[in-house]
Amino acid sequence: MMEHLIVPSPGARRSRKRLGRGDSAGQGSYAGRGIKGQKSRSGGSIMRGFEGGQLRMIKGLPMKRGFNNTFKTDYALVKLDTLDAFAAGTVITPDLLRERGLLRGRRNPVKILGDGQLTKSVTVAAHRFTRSAREKIAAAGGTIQEL
Repeated sequence: MMEHLIVPSPGARRSRKRLGRGDSAGQGSYAGRGIKGQKSRSGGSIMRGFEGGQLRMIKGLPMKRGFNNTFKTDYALVKLDTLDAFAAGTVITPDLLRERGLLRGRRNPVKILGDGQLTKSVTVAAHRFTRSAREKIAAAGGTIQEL
């Protein structure tokens, strides 16, 4: 079938409403603009964001200004105190932490923080480690696997 031979279904192409062509035409006298005021005048358009003279919303929201880095990676943070609950010799992975309910929400990369003490020798697999966390895991006789 050729494009120029396609017949549109009835009512698919409605002619536009012709405003201001007399009362019998349906949109006469004020042509749907109402009586008086800025919006009834020709060329009378209001700038975007104008709120009738009151203080614009964006000026009252200074916290909405600024820069948001869309490429920032948010890490799920885990402290060493949390890892101390696992038995010695355990291989702690992000999946195991999720399974135990220690990680919630979206599947963010995991970062191990050096808060607290680690007393058992465990193998910790995560995406990032702080310097103090590395030192404390090594001091407890554990090992680190970076994912």
